[in-house]
Amino acid sequence: MNDDATEPPLIEDTTTDHESDIIAIKQVIADVETAFNTNDPDLMTAHFSRNASVVNAVGMLMSGRDALLDANRKGLAGFLRDEHVRYEVSDIAFIRPDVAIAHKHARATRPDGELIDVDPAMIALYVLVEEHGRWWVVARQNTLAQA
Repeated sequence: MNDDATEPPLIEDTTTDHESDIIAIKQVIADVETAFNTNDPDLMTAHFSRNASVVNAVGMLMSGRDALLDANRKGLAGFLRDEHVRYEVSDIAFIRPDVAIAHKHARATRPDGELIDVDPAMIALYVLVEEHGRWWVVARQNTLAQA
């Protein structure tokens, strides 16, 4: 038996310079932040694939872009209307040249951008795939963070 067979693989893409990909993925998450802060459900959903799967911060699973858009419309017009956030991308890892995972930390802010939360109130995991020359979110998992 080969010792290498029992060692878990390190799965990451090192064949590509991902500098422009990192900029593009950070812009995807920045657009979601802008959409949240301006109550724009169309922009909030713009980077999600048609078959995207999203688990929100209260554990509700939404499957498909149409379901996500509907939930974004209801949330941004309702209980999220007067909420504001700041997102920080904490890391991006490339699993394959066209597959990435990213984490963002979310903090509540006042309308002027002043932080309310010192520590992240939520952490989100994004799974992104490059298709037709741009990055698409195929899955997102939001998790409330312990204070």
